[in-house]
Amino acid sequence: MVKAVVLGASGGIGQPLSLLLKANPSVTQLGLYDIVNTPGVAADLSHISTPAKVQGFLPADNGLEKVLTGAELVVIPAGIPRKPGMTRDDLFKINAGICRDLAAGVAKYAPKAFVLVISNPVNSTVPIVSEILKQHGVYDPKRIFGVTTLDVVRASTFVAEKLGDLSLSKEVVVPVVGGHSGVTIVPLLSQSSHPLPDGDHSELINRIQFGGDEVVKAKDGAGSATLSMAYAGAEFANAIIRGAFGEEKGIIVPTFVNLAADASGGEALKKELGADLDFFSARVEIGKGGVEKIHGLGKVTEAEKELVAKAVIDLKTNIDTGVQFVKGGKL
Repeated sequence: MVKAVVLGASGGIGQPLSLLLKANPSVTQLGLYDIVNTPGVAADLSHISTPAKVQGFLPADNGLEKVLTGAELVVIPAGIPRKPGMTRDDLFKINAGICRDLAAGVAKYAPKAFVLVISNPVNSTVPIVSEILKQHGVYDPKRIFGVTTLDVVRASTFVAEKLGDLSLSKEVVVPVVGGHSGVTIVPLLSQSSHPLPDGDHSELINRIQFGGDEVVKAKDGAGSATLSMAYAGAEFANAIIRGAFGEEKGIIVPTFVNLAADASGGEALKKELGADLDFFSARVEIGKGGVEKIHGLGKVTEAEKELVAKAVIDLKTNIDTGVQFVKGGKL
């Protein structure tokens, strides 16, 4: 049984994510934290007839310490959402400081927790969280994850649409590697569990890579992909709960991790990439300690190799931006 904490629980992602975690029977304690409204969100969720006891905290009265004490799973969706015309890089200017401060709280009050980072841009915020934990001497790369599950969910849904049968969307499995923004998102359609007909799939790849823009445009200034991201975050959290806290074996999910979390698998993947990256979204096997094994790319097409090469270029910049933010101490 797990104590889960959501940092940023009152926001567009945080509220539906908290609802989905409350509905998870493996969660027996649910702590919520945000700068506003969390007591009310907690009161609302506490009326739901599932096992989790819910508590909501604000910054006052050491709220961050109280919510994180005893936490085993910490999910961080905190930050502002994207607005029309805003890139994930624009988001960095605001969300970097939020992640830095929350990571410091995790380091002090829940250093052994599994940390799931949703706050965008993930390619930079995961390195930020990692650097802060290093500064506090509590960094374990096996326990820090960037949540890229929305890219996987979109790929499954869009492929099912292409096949003309949305009922397949829960069955379709498409590995998505790289990162979690634009061209760093690389769907390996050649490895789809449900192959597509031969042809040019560039339009489908572009839709998977920039699906967030589709939602931002459709909401017309009223928000971003909050509901689908909450669903994806809850799915990934459940995978961690099943693999790290349950008895289930062989759970493999794509996630943005430090490749040092599995030295042999990480080094092998770096050779495949032809690049010395510290972080990459790969297929990761989850065990009791978190990252158990990092899997390689597998058999990819020439076109997919080109997509991976483009992703690596942007990833290097994104990762360095996060690291330098912490080392420089300012935006």
